[in-house]
Amino acid sequence: MKYVIAILGVLIVFGLTYAASNDKRNIRYRPLVQMVILQVILAFILLNTSVGELLIKGFSSVFESLLAYAADGVNFVFGGIANEGQAPFFLMVLLPIIFISALIGILQYTKILPFIIKYIGLVLSKVNGMGKLESYNAVASAILGQSEVFISVKKQIGLLPEHRLYTLCASAMSTVSMSIVGAYMLMISPKYVVTALVLNLFGGFIIASVLNPYKVSKEEDILEVQEEHKQSFFEMLGEYIMDGFKVAITVAAMLIGFVALIALVNGLFDGLFGITFQQLLGYIFAPFAFLMGVPWKEAVDAGSIMATKMVANEFVAMLDLSKQAVLSERATGIVSVFLVSFANFSSIGIISGAVKGLHEKQGNVVARFGLRLLYGATLVSVLSATIAGLFL
Repeated sequence: MKYVIAILGVLIVFGLTYAASNDKRNIRYRPLVQMVILQVILAFILLNTSVGELLIKGFSSVFESLLAYAADGVNFVFGGIANEGQAPFFLMVLLPIIFISALIGILQYTKILPFIIKYIGLVLSKVNGMGKLESYNAVASAILGQSEVFISVKKQIGLLPEHRLYTLCASAMSTVSMSIVGAYMLMISPKYVVTALVLNLFGGFIIASVLNPYKVSKEEDILEVQEEHKQSFFEMLGEYIMDGFKVAITVAAMLIGFVALIALVNGLFDGLFGITFQQLLGYIFAPFAFLMGVPWKEAVDAGSIMATKMVANEFVAMLDLSKQAVLSERATGIVSVFLVSFANFSSIGIISGAVKGLHEKQGNVVARFGLRLLYGATLVSVLSATIAGLFL
């Protein structure tokens, strides 16, 4: 039965994407079929084989070690603040982002990361039927983050037509930054984080290829990555450390604001209607949760967490998920995969602001198709969770 529901879920995702397509006649179906098959194979390997288990354990152990090293720095500055046996979220989950950001800076400075990103992108362009720039951007977004990635292609942003700019922004919203992957792994199972990272990479291309189909000519298919201005090693390191600190503080501020606002709105709705706002959203999202493979009796609770992710952000939703004792292991896995992306309302402002900072006119273009971006990125998350649900 779960296979029938999964197939129905995938068909509905494609139906919703096709209905919103801006050029139905130019959709190329062969790359789509190839990428869906790849998603299924990769989900099976990661979730149902000893090879996948080994890969995930290796990936998560790297981050466990990095977080342990990060804890040395956090404890040096904040040791003694936490109560015995308690681990404050800001200290244990957010502040390690600073250390991960510093490591990414070192890998950038030594040209290791640009080399990896560029050549993985070139290989992907052979599979997805898109341009080299789009493929590079998708890989770079998953490592550098949804705002930082545009700096590396700033030479080309002003030259891009709207349809190519949409694909770049869609990739940025459909993935997550490697600097906060460790934080996710402290809230949900690492295997779901890794699975989502891989599936979303292809899912972003799949949905964008239907919503926004186009062909890139050989003359247009040029990848020109911006070199960062020359800095000394310690200048670079200081910059990346401060960038990581800004991310940690920003996430903390957003969590304080969103959690408090959701509590306020829940209280108002509960007092007036006898149902919280999140419960109401849960009923709206329940059909999508069911199509992703969540049993119907758990669909409302799962839908509530999915809605929280879109209205607030993935951190708030992951915190809610960690408190949910009623969800089964299968439902938890499916919802976890759904949560690992930047598909929420605040990301519209972040992405359009990042592009506007580099090219004002193009930033205004991004702001105009912001809701369409969120629509596509949410469908990417639904597709990834549905395919993961086949093997949970």
